[in-house]
Amino acid sequence: MRLSARVDYALRAVTELASVAGAGRGRPVTADQIARAQEIPPKFLESILLQLRRGGIMQAQRGPEGGYWLARPAEEISLADVIRVIDGPLAHIRGQRPEQLGYQGAARALQDVWIALRANERQILELVTVADVAQGTLPEQVTKLVSDPRAWT
Repeated sequence: MRLSARVDYALRAVTELASVAGAGRGRPVTADQIARAQEIPPKFLESILLQLRRGGIMQAQRGPEGGYWLARPAEEISLADVIRVIDGPLAHIRGQRPEQLGYQGAARALQDVWIALRANERQILELVTVADVAQGTLPEQVTKLVSDPRAWT
């Protein structure tokens, strides 16, 4: 699986907002605060935050008391939700959804492999919420996978 820097930064920004909300600080967080906390280039972050706002992941308010906050509880925002807002549907092959591909002959089963891969990817990314990441308490299914040394190579 390959994730863009844009997705990585978006996930980090949303997790930072969840962390602040979880700490009981109900004030909006500025883009500059997020950028500093997560070491994200500020100009790049601005466009990501706009995309996340348009995608319904966060809300924003302008002005001296302005900033960003999550549009719904962090427990209700999966990593897959954020990825889809930033990069679109999961698991594209050559820019197409796996079910739209047509393989012939000996390669015919590749389509099933891509669909299974997407299902597995989706299972994890929809299971893990922004709150899980912000709190450092990942679901058991994820920690079990991570504990396998083969996962790290």
